[in-house]
Amino acid sequence: MNLYRTAAVVTVFSTVEHCLGFLYRIILSRVLGPEGLGIYQIALTVFAVFLTACSSGLPITLSRVISKHRAKGNRRGEQAATGAAVCITLLVSVPLTVLLFALRTPFTKVFSDPRCADLFYIVLFGLSFTSVYAILRGSFWGNKRFFAYSFIELVEEIIMIAVGVLLLVVFQTGVPDVNRAAVAVLVSYLCSFTIALIYFFVRGGKLRSPRGEFLPLLRSSLPVTAMRTASSLMSSFISVLFPMRLMAAGYSSSRALAEYGVVYGMVMPVLMIPSSLIGSIALVLVPELSECFYKRETEKLSALVGKALNATLLIAGMLVPFFIVCGEDVGVLLYGSAESGEMIAKSALILLPMSITMISTSILNSMNCERQTLLFFLAGSACMLACVWFLPAYLGSGALLVGMAADYVVTATCSLVLLWKKTGRLRSGKYALKLFAALAPAVLAGTVLRRLLMRVLSFFPALVLSVLTVAALEVLLLTLFRLFDFVGFFKKFLPKRRKKSPA
Repeated sequence: MNLYRTAAVVTVFSTVEHCLGFLYRIILSRVLGPEGLGIYQIALTVFAVFLTACSSGLPITLSRVISKHRAKGNRRGEQAATGAAVCITLLVSVPLTVLLFALRTPFTKVFSDPRCADLFYIVLFGLSFTSVYAILRGSFWGNKRFFAYSFIELVEEIIMIAVGVLLLVVFQTGVPDVNRAAVAVLVSYLCSFTIALIYFFVRGGKLRSPRGEFLPLLRSSLPVTAMRTASSLMSSFISVLFPMRLMAAGYSSSRALAEYGVVYGMVMPVLMIPSSLIGSIALVLVPELSECFYKRETEKLSALVGKALNATLLIAGMLVPFFIVCGEDVGVLLYGSAESGEMIAKSALILLPMSITMISTSILNSMNCERQTLLFFLAGSACMLACVWFLPAYLGSGALLVGMAADYVVTATCSLVLLWKKTGRLRSGKYALKLFAALAPAVLAGTVLRRLLMRVLSFFPALVLSVLTVAALEVLLLTLFRLFDFVGFFKKFLPKRRKKSPA
């Protein structure tokens, strides 16, 4: 299967997974409400810190190490590296789980609301299981088993949604709704671990002695783990700090939690829509980039980086007009919240630096630049913290969105500069300028048309017509500016006709 078809398969799975997760988020917002959603989000955010510390840097490092061994034909090295990764994550996750349960009473004080602690300890049972599952995914990734990687992720999402809907909607019990939602997360962790483990051994996977691979893998994964753990810590810290700063600005505790729930539970899932497509690009390209990097194929490496950046800009750029024009209506349609819709529309441009940060960080990590990406993350986080501390009194919940924008702009800029140094050139500057020139008319025309339609039609028909008009304008403008060949793109996935042999 060629690169395009592989990316297409991964994208389909990832898109379905994110669409289902998005629909489930809508159900949660309706059942739990903004305050309950805020509690749910805070608990999972704190849990993510420990999950990240146990395993986050290992999967991408393991995939890169496996790619390195594959380039040398060293099968034993691949198996030893996988065994080392499993040992590392168990040595961290098991003692950490025991310690957190032993210190439950003092640790509960970390949360501003004791209900968050109940949710946290429910999902904590799955810490070791989902950490090992992350390692197995890393081995699938390094061996280019993208179907298994994507399929099991999709199954995990389906199980969480199915169990969540059963517990929250079908079976009514005396257990709080937020606790039942946490049980659904735990069940999905256990199931995905079981499926991945069975598949790993059925497909001939082995775990050899980690001797010779343990310390090199640990050293290589530490910068990525540190960066992602710091990111999770930052999210957890923000989940505590942001409501506190809102309360200092005059908000009640309940309203502060609700504002946090709106941003992270409603706005961010919409803004993260491009992540499914960008994640698919990164998933397919990272093993290729690692092999090119270790084989010193500079020209091919530069071309792949350029294609990845252009594709990322295109994906994010195509969504920006939709969010600017129809963001307010999307918030009302999905969540029944005009406030979330207004935030979506105003923060649409965050998609560009956010998407560049996602893809460039993955690319740089595949090129052994984990330490630099950690420094870039810290610089962006400093900007985020400054905004969250100083701006709530002036912008309210908008301070969090401004902080995110500052974070992503700083990180994306630093990452692009380093990529330019590593590859010798970046081929995306001209493409980005043409993309902005092409999409600006779509935003302007779509905004004017939406206002007219909202005056003469009811809400839903006006929204549908606005979306279709913006889509048609984008296709036309992207084609005129020669930024994307829609016909050629779809032809890549059609089976080629066999030439008839002469009689």
